[in-house]
Amino acid sequence: MKKIINAVADIVPEMVSGLVKSYPQLVAQLPNTQAIGRRDAAFKAGHQVGLVSGGGSGHEPLHLGYVGLGMLSAAVAGQINTSPTPDQIYAAIRYADHGAGVLLIVKNYAGDVMNFAMAQELAEYDDIQVKAITVDDDVAFDATDTQGRRGVAGTILVEKICGAAAEAGASLDELAALGQAVIDHTKTIGIALTAATVPGVDHPGFELQADEMEYGVGIHNERGYATEKMAPSATIAAHLEDKILGNFDLQTTDEFAVVVNGLGATPLMEQYVFANDVLADLAKRDVKVTFTKVGNLVTAIDMHGVSLTLCQLQDNWHTLLNAPANTIAW
Repeated sequence: MKKIINAVADIVPEMVSGLVKSYPQLVAQLPNTQAIGRRDAAFKAGHQVGLVSGGGSGHEPLHLGYVGLGMLSAAVAGQINTSPTPDQIYAAIRYADHGAGVLLIVKNYAGDVMNFAMAQELAEYDDIQVKAITVDDDVAFDATDTQGRRGVAGTILVEKICGAAAEAGASLDELAALGQAVIDHTKTIGIALTAATVPGVDHPGFELQADEMEYGVGIHNERGYATEKMAPSATIAAHLEDKILGNFDLQTTDEFAVVVNGLGATPLMEQYVFANDVLADLAKRDVKVTFTKVGNLVTAIDMHGVSLTLCQLQDNWHTLLNAPANTIAW
């Protein structure tokens, strides 16, 4: 499989270097790490809780693209589909802390959970207040399965809502509670037409026939819960909505945020067709949508597919979603 790279071993450091060189007004690379931090005046003033996230590379713009005013203070890039190491996460925590503490936003994968917990312990030895929340928005499988539900595209809503609240002066305890509430009210599911091909591997992570699609895929190339014949966009939209809405206690006064996310190789044309079907079908169900976002937001390298995220908005979340943010990708 052809890739625009130099060497597989150099992809992550060269990607991080290229990103920082492309957006030096927004981010800086932390010395001797694959972590970046925001560099705007508000962050340098040091008046707010820091937000740190990260994970394996291959999901760009997650997480590096969401560092900046109104979202993350720092983010750490691990190797492809591999958690960053505790020492690099620890460096990001130290960078993000200005005395008010740091909130870690962790996707629910065993390596991420373990390494972020180890970094948290290191920071606490240095008397840095740290709290962690774990995103598990993927409803493809039951929450009791193995590691539990995976953290996928809903992560960006947690980062955006908590980031805006941090800018407004929320405390570490308030942000941890807010982030957990967003997680509890956010559900995602994805589909793939083709699997991703990891650099250095000459074949996709799994095989689908030309007339097949996979429901419930993960962003690390995990297979889903069903392989089905290709269906029209409207049929796919209705199926995913059924799966997601069954996880909510719906009220007639509910308002929702909707995220249609491309998984890496899906043209925006197809994403907007899918978004059109999602929004039309939700309207038929009398589900009120007050915030929408479409694009390649949390990818799986070059997977051809989409994910759908619904967030049942509470309190002032709509305002926080629309608050100013100055990042590469939001």
